[in-house]
Amino acid sequence: MTARGGALVLMLPLLGACSYQRFQSTFSDAAVEVRQFNSLFLIFLVVCAIMYLLVIGFLIAAVIRRRRAGTANVAEDGRHHESDPLMRTTLIAWAVLVGVGLIGLAIASFFGDRSMANAAANPRLSITVTANQWWWDVRYSAADNSKMIRTANELHLPVGVPVHIYLQSNDVIHSFWVPSLAGKQDLIPGRLNDITIVPNKVGIYRGQCAEFCGAQHAHMALVVNVDSHDDFIKWWQHQLQPAPAPATPLAQAGYNFVTSRNCSACHSIAGTPASGSVGPDLTHFASRRTIAAGTLPMSEGNLYGWVADPQSLKPGNHMPTIGLEPDQLHAVVAYLETLK
Repeated sequence: MTARGGALVLMLPLLGACSYQRFQSTFSDAAVEVRQFNSLFLIFLVVCAIMYLLVIGFLIAAVIRRRRAGTANVAEDGRHHESDPLMRTTLIAWAVLVGVGLIGLAIASFFGDRSMANAAANPRLSITVTANQWWWDVRYSAADNSKMIRTANELHLPVGVPVHIYLQSNDVIHSFWVPSLAGKQDLIPGRLNDITIVPNKVGIYRGQCAEFCGAQHAHMALVVNVDSHDDFIKWWQHQLQPAPAPATPLAQAGYNFVTSRNCSACHSIAGTPASGSVGPDLTHFASRRTIAAGTLPMSEGNLYGWVADPQSLKPGNHMPTIGLEPDQLHAVVAYLETLK
C-alpha cells in the first residue's frame, strides 16, 4: 500500500470524531456584546410583532366592515367614513403609536450601542487576526516584544477581560464571526477593522469566516477558547516556550526534514531554523484542536492524511502535496506530534 493510501485508510475512522463544540448559536449569553444584541433583538421583535398584529387586526376589521356595508353606494359610504369621528380618532392614534414605536426603537438602539461601547472601554488585551485563504493568523501583542506570541486558527481569551481584536486580510474579503460571542465584522484587504469582545463565560466556541472567500470558504473555521484568568496566563507562558527538542530518533528525523526541506519555506517553529511566514506558525501545532482551520479534528490519523496529501482533503489550499516517502511521512508526523 502506498504512503498516501495507508494514511487515508488510517485517517477515515477518525474523521467523525471532534473534541470541540461544533454548534453555534447567536442566542447565547457568553459575552457582553451578544447579550446586548439579543436584548435589542427581543425589543425589536416584540414591538414589530405588536405592530404586525395590529395591522392584521385592522385589515380584518376593514374587510368585515366593508362586507356589512352590503350594496350601499360607494360614494355615500366614502362620505360616511370621512365624517366618522371614530375612524378619524383611530387614524390619529395609529399614527401616534407608530411614531412612539419608532422613537422607542431608536432609543433602545442608542442605549444598546452605548452599553456595548462602555463594556469595551479600556481593553486590556490586544490581538491581531489576519485572514488568509483559508486560515487565520493570530498574533498577541505585548508591551515587551519578547512576550508577543503567534498562533493560528485558535483564539484564547481570558474571561471577563475586554479584548480588542484588530482584523485584516491578506487576499480577499473575509468576515470574522463567532456567533456565541459577538456579531460579524469584515476583514478587507488594505483596511484595518476591529471588534471588541468581553467574554463572560468559560467555554469553547466555534467561529468561522462568514463572507464567501473562495472554494474552501466552508473550511475556514476558528476555535475560540475562553479561559479562566489563571488558565489563560498558563497558556500564554506555554506559548512563549520554544518547540521541544525531539526525544526519539524518528522524531529527530522528522525535525531534520521539516527544518531543512519544503516545510521551513512556509512555516515557522520557534527555537528551530524553520522561519517561514507564509503559512501558520507550527511551534505548538499539536496542542490545537483542529487541523487546517477546522477541516479535521486533531488526531494522528488525520495528521497522516493531511501531511500526505493536503490537496485531497482541502482542494485548492496553498499547501502543496510533496509526495513523501513512507519513512519520511512517519518521521514528519512523529515530529509534528511533539509540538505541543
